[in-house]
Amino acid sequence: MTRLMLSAALIALAAPAAVAQNAAPAASATAQRPANAELAAFFEAYDKASLALSPRAKAYRAIIDADYGKWGDQSDAADVQRQQLAERTLADLKAKFPRASLSPQDQLSYDLFENMVQRSSGAFRFRKNGYIFDQMNGVQSGLPAFLINIHRVKDQATAEAYVSRLATMDVAIDQSLAEAKARADAGVMPPKWVYPYVISDAKNVVTGAPFDQSGKDSALYEDLKKKVNALDIPAAEKTRIIDAGAKALVEKVKPAYGRIVAEMERQQAIAPTDDGVWRFANGADYYNERLGFYTTTDYTAEQIHDIGLKETKRIHDEMRAIMKQVGFKGDLKAFFEHVRTDPRYYHTTREAYLAEVDKALTRMEAALPNYFNTLPKSELVVKPVEAFREKSAGKAFYNSPAPDGSRPGTYYVNLYNLKDMPKTELEALAYHEGVPGHHLQRSVQTELGDKVPPFRRFGGATVYSEGWGLYSEELAKDMGFYTDPYSDFGRLGMELWRAGRLVVDTGLHSKRWSREEAIQWLKDNTPNPDGDIEKGIERYIVYPGQATAYMIGKLKIMELRENARKELGDRFDIKAFHDAVLLPGPVPLDILEKNVAAWVAERKAG
Repeated sequence: MTRLMLSAALIALAAPAAVAQNAAPAASATAQRPANAELAAFFEAYDKASLALSPRAKAYRAIIDADYGKWGDQSDAADVQRQQLAERTLADLKAKFPRASLSPQDQLSYDLFENMVQRSSGAFRFRKNGYIFDQMNGVQSGLPAFLINIHRVKDQATAEAYVSRLATMDVAIDQSLAEAKARADAGVMPPKWVYPYVISDAKNVVTGAPFDQSGKDSALYEDLKKKVNALDIPAAEKTRIIDAGAKALVEKVKPAYGRIVAEMERQQAIAPTDDGVWRFANGADYYNERLGFYTTTDYTAEQIHDIGLKETKRIHDEMRAIMKQVGFKGDLKAFFEHVRTDPRYYHTTREAYLAEVDKALTRMEAALPNYFNTLPKSELVVKPVEAFREKSAGKAFYNSPAPDGSRPGTYYVNLYNLKDMPKTELEALAYHEGVPGHHLQRSVQTELGDKVPPFRRFGGATVYSEGWGLYSEELAKDMGFYTDPYSDFGRLGMELWRAGRLVVDTGLHSKRWSREEAIQWLKDNTPNPDGDIEKGIERYIVYPGQATAYMIGKLKIMELRENARKELGDRFDIKAFHDAVLLPGPVPLDILEKNVAAWVAERKAG
């Protein structure tokens, strides 16, 4: 299943996540009412209308049609249109389909859609607080990464569509710049330290041929030539398409990137130095909305902060046991420094790191049937992040496979600085992003087909998907992995990192910690390398609340598993439990609890 690939990545298109309060119980095997065909058609119609507003979303779904050469509207007006569609559809849902008349599975879809729109509406109120450009998001890196990793060139028409997207890239960029300027005028800008990342990434995109004579092709030009030259079309046509792409790059893309750099330099001169969103006029309300959006709970910032401190203490105690096992003399902080600085815990080449990842995932794939009834059909590949954005990109991330199998699931690993990627964490990171983590969960979700509506098949809930990823790290220990105590220490280090996120995210955005204070807290309490810590804190600053989802989700899955094990005793089956969690697709935590409770009740009933 695993194939090692030495090219790179795009962060998966963010789908709106679902949340539910007072939602339907999980669909039971004994449910009497059939699925409602009219409701299924209703959700399909919404999906088509939504996709019509987003050519890029179509491409992620491997849909190739007349929009394949377009970017779609990047303006705030388009965001309003998308939100109005969702809210109008919800009103129609309530008017046309009495909930009580639906089967349990359809009631679940009804509730998930309702609450997806409700949470989307909550986020929409605060949309002007979001950053258009930062080190992790924005067209400066998002558009090139999309072309390289998502835009498929399978014939002359899709090659022409690639060139069309190059030729209109300036329009998409200018729309984003206009919104960024408007928000900056209203006082919404990322902290000053963000701007050098954005400027550097933008300059990297337009470095190399055909922009200059440096002797090396730029990332986009290299990708275009590689894809076009692989086609079975006349050489003259290949040359014509590549030349047209080069012309678009020079005449459209380069000037647009110049405008990005100019605007970012203008904003940098007036940007704030405070880091948290508390500095916004509505900052407290905005952060509370973010916490609810990402965790699907009503936990306050203070409650999440306290959970983080409690989990940090627990994991520290487990780490001390490993420290004793390996015979280290000194306290935990000294052990952290030892692991952080000793060269033996780091690979010296990218090739060596990637080879070890491949071995770890191959071993894991062989063990999966002992713990899962349902396995992914999609291939998993591992890619390092592209050079043009690896300095600013995150440590690792995953992109879902195309539903038609034309694109594999992809684990992207950032090898810009191997000193930020310790060997001790390699196993846990691979299991989180690959199998049994994101690749297994999101492939199973994508492969549900018409068993669930499209918004469930392609949507998600961060607390569920990231909670599953973190759960998978500990599940691998139950499966007999981490035989090296230092690797098990790395697993705990990864879990500690997610506990620490609860502390520093709330510290930054609620308790008014500075970037430096948050960095120091992680240095004092985790074994992570300095560069890893700094990049992590910078991520949490521009993604308020998102980092809290991982540990909150994992704790709930573990709680449900252990409760089910106690209630069922010998009837507990780990493979069946995993089906109960995975087969409904991503759901908020309260629905997950209902799903598992229904499964336990059925097992008890025999």
